[in-house]
Amino acid sequence: MSKKQSKKEKKFVSTGIPGFDDLFKRGIPKGSAVLIAGGAGSGKTNFCLQLLAHHAAQGKKCYFMGFEESEERLLDHMEDFGWDPETLIESGNLKIKRFLTSEIYYYNKKSGNTIEAMMTKEADPLLMELEPLTIADNAGFKPDFIVLDSLTSVSSTFKGKEQSYRFYVERLFRYFEKIGSTTFLITETEQTPKRYSPTGVEEFLADGVVIFYNFRKENIRESAIEVLKMRGEQHKRKIVGMKITDTGIKVYPDQDVFGAMEIYD
Repeated sequence: MSKKQSKKEKKFVSTGIPGFDDLFKRGIPKGSAVLIAGGAGSGKTNFCLQLLAHHAAQGKKCYFMGFEESEERLLDHMEDFGWDPETLIESGNLKIKRFLTSEIYYYNKKSGNTIEAMMTKEADPLLMELEPLTIADNAGFKPDFIVLDSLTSVSSTFKGKEQSYRFYVERLFRYFEKIGSTTFLITETEQTPKRYSPTGVEEFLADGVVIFYNFRKENIRESAIEVLKMRGEQHKRKIVGMKITDTGIKVYPDQDVFGAMEIYD
């Protein structure tokens, strides 16, 4: 057997969002951590709920972990688009849970060390035992897809403690990598972002970065989307049109948004 044949075959996943998957040659590498970055109202949360609804309907385990909107409001959003969230939840394939930001201060179960205390420790075993979040609160639920909404909310808990946040977010990315889920982490930015995460470090830790634009052109606003980065996969390197319709997000991969160049001014 050749070295090429002996290598583990790379797997890819789609989002099920019309037009978006056409931006890739094969899809998003399975197990990737992808930043979903953009300003308020640009469609980030809807995009993530839509892809979870698609995969849950296909029998995949999907977990939405929110720090902002309530479960009821998120379910209302999904119902408005006709995604039938109650059926998906009853099937056991979709879980939506709202966390308190205080819950991110998980401690090492063996040593009782909080994140702050562990910052002063040098022993690697202690660091490796840190669990930044609880994923499976029901036995047997191992998500194929996870959405975390949002890293911006998480970072606000560490206000004035940037070193602690950087330590935490690095452990968070490593944790998602360890469990093998394909993860989408939402970050709030300016409407015309030059940085795509709370500290600018997250986009280097992430395998992929997808940017949502909601920019003004004269007296109207236009929506657009861009795959800025995706490790291990070829993708179109351009900003393309996007619309939020009555049935969800649609992306137009052949519609170049030339006016979007104004966002870099």
